[in-house]
Amino acid sequence: MRKLLAVVLLCSIWQAQANYFNETVATNVPTPEQVFGFEVGEWHARHDQIQRYFEQLASQSERAQLEVIGYSHEQRPLLQLVVSSPENLARLDQIRSQHLAQVRGSAAVSDNSPVVIWLGYGVHGNEPSAANAAVVLAHYLTASNNPEVQQWLQQAVILIQPSLNPDGHDRFALWANMHRGKMPVADPQHREHIEPWPNGRPNHYWFDLNRDWLLLQHPESQARIAQFHKWQPNIVGDFHEMGTNSSYFFQPGIPSRNYPLTPERNFELTRILAGFHAEAFDQRGQLYYTEESFDDFYVGKGSTYPDVTGSVGILFEQASSRGHVQESINGLLTFAATIKNQFDASLSTIRGAVANRRALLSYQQEFFQSAAQQAKGERAKGYILTESQDRSRLESLLQLLNQHQIAVYPLTSDWQYEQRTFRAGQSYYVPLQQTQYRLLKAAFSTDKNFNDNTFYDVSAWTLPYAYNIDFTEVNREPARAASEQPWQPQPRVRSQNLQAGGYAYVINWQDQLAPVMLQAMLADGLVVRAALGDFTGTTPQGSRGFKAGAMVVPAGLQQHPDWFFRLQKVQERFNLPVYTLTTGLTNRGSDLGSNNFTPVKMPQVLVVAGPEVNSTEAGELWYNLERLAGISPTLAEPERMSRLNLSRYTHIILPDGDYRGWKEAEVTQLRQWVQQGGVLWGQKRAAAWLVDAKLLQAGVWSAQEMNKLIPQNELRYADKEQLAGQQRIAGAIFSAELDLSHPLTFGIPRRELPVFKNSNLLLQPSQAPFVNVATYSAQPHLAGYTAGEYLPRIAQGAALVAHNLGQGRVIGMTDNPVFRGYFKGSSRLLINAMYLSHGFSASSQTEE
Repeated sequence: MRKLLAVVLLCSIWQAQANYFNETVATNVPTPEQVFGFEVGEWHARHDQIQRYFEQLASQSERAQLEVIGYSHEQRPLLQLVVSSPENLARLDQIRSQHLAQVRGSAAVSDNSPVVIWLGYGVHGNEPSAANAAVVLAHYLTASNNPEVQQWLQQAVILIQPSLNPDGHDRFALWANMHRGKMPVADPQHREHIEPWPNGRPNHYWFDLNRDWLLLQHPESQARIAQFHKWQPNIVGDFHEMGTNSSYFFQPGIPSRNYPLTPERNFELTRILAGFHAEAFDQRGQLYYTEESFDDFYVGKGSTYPDVTGSVGILFEQASSRGHVQESINGLLTFAATIKNQFDASLSTIRGAVANRRALLSYQQEFFQSAAQQAKGERAKGYILTESQDRSRLESLLQLLNQHQIAVYPLTSDWQYEQRTFRAGQSYYVPLQQTQYRLLKAAFSTDKNFNDNTFYDVSAWTLPYAYNIDFTEVNREPARAASEQPWQPQPRVRSQNLQAGGYAYVINWQDQLAPVMLQAMLADGLVVRAALGDFTGTTPQGSRGFKAGAMVVPAGLQQHPDWFFRLQKVQERFNLPVYTLTTGLTNRGSDLGSNNFTPVKMPQVLVVAGPEVNSTEAGELWYNLERLAGISPTLAEPERMSRLNLSRYTHIILPDGDYRGWKEAEVTQLRQWVQQGGVLWGQKRAAAWLVDAKLLQAGVWSAQEMNKLIPQNELRYADKEQLAGQQRIAGAIFSAELDLSHPLTFGIPRRELPVFKNSNLLLQPSQAPFVNVATYSAQPHLAGYTAGEYLPRIAQGAALVAHNLGQGRVIGMTDNPVFRGYFKGSSRLLINAMYLSHGFSASSQTEE
């Protein structure tokens, strides 16, 4: 009887809460049920079902237009439904042009100017109430006969992006649906509510796309940002989910954790709009809260990026049913109830935006006008970016700035500034006096001190540091030395054709594309040697110097009769210079037959990826190996280690994770594999585990030891959160000093390398010579928050250690060199480990 009552209760709750709006609507517009075959919230709609519904809406409603704005990694279309009145849609391009003119201040805000509302759903794939609410909203706006809705459509252009992460969305939808029984099970221990690793939150490469607004590493983000700047919305709704035992959150957030460049008027408008959300929830007696839990600091998130680019971003967080129904401290939480709350918050956003249309339009225009005034008041005029050796890495940063509408001007002649000469062709001027002043300031920020040291996300993200591009703040403009036209991507000038008959052929190792080109050469069966020192060779044009790391293709070692044709094809594909050497005798440095030109083998890489491993960092390693080395690694769960045939692999990479589940058998297996010639890389907690397993001969200062450096006496209970903030290195950037003679650093242009640290773990430097590849600088802190008590200890630490173990090598690092995919500078350490690890030899033992 009790079970029957529970089933009846669940049925009645679902039916009551699946009624998302109590209005009669037009019958000529298809309902979601007619297309899906089920009510919204009864099952989790897949992305293809949402796409089909939106396509039918756009084809049958005069209020909607559907665009495919891009494709995910797994080639799912990224959808944007534009909803407005038929009259507005008929002149949509004109409205958009007029809106952008108002934004730039070249046109006054008119009485009939529509407000542009951007509603973005499902950037985290396992927060499904958002995407499903987008379906309900699209149906309601296109079918409602309510006079208020018709007024909204006259005075607004509404951009609905139903699933910002369709790959993650489908990963979760399939999991939830495959575990739904005839009646949903509310038990939190039910398998439906316990997603397997890596869960549906991230995208295909296990990245958090809500951290990618500034970094733009993925096609989903690139498509999104292009539309953002195409429309420059006034309001951005950013819809998420949180823990099951929460209620509903909407901004304003914690006032002390707002980004300081966001104007106060933005927060005033956010508070005004909060009144509309509160009214909607009050009418239904729904629980909610504000000004807690979430901050508005990291400008790479969906609710903060808009704040520094002229919009008002608003974060919404709904307690998650993580399936179809789940028990919570507030009673049974159904999927339908979560959708209903997100739908109501969507309506209150539209209602509030239309009611405050003139205020929002005027604020946006004032935002850019005040930005221009603030830029004029700056002591600095802008920044100079310069890089002489790696054009690809420099251009990848320039392209990122270009995507954010940040103008950069090439120097067309050399320019002298404070005893330094910036060379034309290598240097670029980024003026502060431009439309995206606030975003530019944020992207180049090196702040170390903050009003509130508790961060929800990272506290530093300085783009030039991440790309390891030298940048200098300048107090005067380069004037005539800079081009009048901003930089735009241009196709590379074709490299000269290879000359047949050479003794050998050489590519430099400095360019970011060089490792990808090398991988293509190895895959084509070309035999390659790596220079372990600088040398000067003879080319048909005369002597040319090459730095250590240069890759040499000796004609006499090639195994395929068509090897030269293969080399030509690789060069045509990557368009990097390949230099012809006419003799193996060098003018300086080792001759080409020397053992100082070490064989390079094609890596066969295993990345350990599965439960107990940090999925984000495993994904970052996977992604960077593919993008920066052309290597698609094998991915295998840690529990399968003892059953794997490790002889297939030249390299094993251990991402951050908990490896304490590995027993002595796995440790012995790894040790024997390394001793036979394997290269083992471990980072963060994996590096600490390698130390404990006596595979990496180093010391570690643990997080617990680091935490003891911060005084904890005389603290009140109210100081608990503040102490946790002090003890956390919340994503800061530090300077490491490299041994540039070490093969693992080849191709890196300068001794000082910015590295990203978001862990309290710290390696102790080895006492053995040649093992410390990178140590922290004496003054290591570059940007972000770090407790002052930590800095002396960090200055004593090692950033990267590497040594022999038998015939193999073990490499450890307690930082993440490939953080969020955009730390292109430090990622070279990992890439070098793929090709140059056997180019060094260092004993971990000190000489007696």
